[in-house]
Amino acid sequence: MIIVGSILVLLVLFGAPLFAVIAAGAFWNFYQAEIDLQAIAIEFYGIAEMPILLAIPLFTFAGYLLSESNAPKRLVRLTSALLGWMPAGLAIVSLVACAFFTAFTGASGVTIIALGAILFPAMQQAGYPEKFNLGLVTSAGSLGLLFAPSLPLILYGVVAEVPIESLFLAGLLPGFLMLIVLSAFSIWKNRAIRTPLGDFSWREVRAAVGEAMWEIPLPIVVLGGIYSGYFAISEAAAVTALYVLIIDVVVLKEVSLRKLPSIIRESMILVGGIMMILGVSRASTNFMIDAGVPQQLLHWISGFVTGETAFMVMLLLFLLMLGAILDVFSAIVLVVPLILPVATQFGVDPVHLGIVFLATMQLGYITPPIGLNLFIAGYRFDRSIVDIYLSTLPFFVFLMISVAIIAFWPTLSLILLS
Repeated sequence: MIIVGSILVLLVLFGAPLFAVIAAGAFWNFYQAEIDLQAIAIEFYGIAEMPILLAIPLFTFAGYLLSESNAPKRLVRLTSALLGWMPAGLAIVSLVACAFFTAFTGASGVTIIALGAILFPAMQQAGYPEKFNLGLVTSAGSLGLLFAPSLPLILYGVVAEVPIESLFLAGLLPGFLMLIVLSAFSIWKNRAIRTPLGDFSWREVRAAVGEAMWEIPLPIVVLGGIYSGYFAISEAAAVTALYVLIIDVVVLKEVSLRKLPSIIRESMILVGGIMMILGVSRASTNFMIDAGVPQQLLHWISGFVTGETAFMVMLLLFLLMLGAILDVFSAIVLVVPLILPVATQFGVDPVHLGIVFLATMQLGYITPPIGLNLFIAGYRFDRSIVDIYLSTLPFFVFLMISVAIIAFWPTLSLILLS
């Protein structure tokens, strides 16, 4: 078993597709246990019984469509009009714009590529230090993972069998905490500049609101429809996708019909990867649950962990390393079914666990040496990876403080649910 596990790990390190490695592990486990291998196919097709999964491709398509339109520019202008008058106004604008955009795309790399071309040159021109600009845009790329309708939130709800509406509410205050902490750091860091983006102007606010009039209803429709009970999650996703398609292709004509197939293809590649990993991991996970792996893990952890606080410290360290190695979607389907029963035994609420999990995985995107956003930013801004490491380090520290507050103050995540 150890030899097989070592071979699978080597396959991952050498670039084998993760779903293929998981499937191979499942085949081996079922073969060793003399279980009919057709059970793997049955487990895979079991995801068809999850209607909530319809929300993932629909929200993904809507996010990719928004990124190909002029919505990022309108979003930056709107946030600039509302927040640009503050000290370090452009830095705060960048944080808010990136968080909002990532919430809809579900992919931090897309945010760095789509908004980085707008925000990084603007901050350079405004006189902000280059290292600060690199660190901010790279770190802000994953800030929206805790805000609805974030795909990782939806996927965690599916895997952990937790109400997704509860996760949407639970992520609000922790997400805002991260924004506030980084905004405060940005103001302090640039206290010598203290140059706002511009004077507050009602005229500019009206103009920006008028320009972004098609995007402003999106969060209102999605969240309002869900919490009013008018929409289910999948229905809200369908309405969002249809709305964005009509606005960007028919009304504003910012996305041509000729380009639409390539956008669909790119967005569905991400969705296909998520579905493949989720499908084959069901077989592997269910086998491990039947084999009592979570109970064995709990017994092992109980040998040196005596309470919720010690467990949370160990969990944060584990997730930090995991986030630097795996993307958030793979980590959710692989790890959550194993740690959820253990966390429950230590008194951790499943909703709070989800917020801690995603907040820490979000931090993993900028964890050296192999955090995904570090390489995306290096490629996007043509900077050495060492420069990106040094630039993101202060943001990493303050985000780590935020994650610790979220982890050890569960009320922050759960208070809106009461």
